[in-house]
Amino acid sequence: MAETATLSTKFQISIPKAIRAAQHWEAGLTFAFIPKGTGVMLVPVPEREALRGLAKGANATDYRDRSDRL
Repeated sequence: MAETATLSTKFQISIPKAIRAAQHWEAGLTFAFIPKGTGVMLVPVPEREALRGLAKGANATDYRDRSDRL
């Protein structure tokens, strides 16, 4: 069965402990809310340091810029 949470009168939701533990989420983590149809996807925002080297070796040739859009 899926975990559930209730929206408080202050418009806050507590993420169930089982979900936090399974995802290894800690207090202070920042999240992005992405609308998806009639629901919302909750995605943790990575720290800047975690993104270092993500595009290492990427080829920038044939990159489309705003100037070549119609």
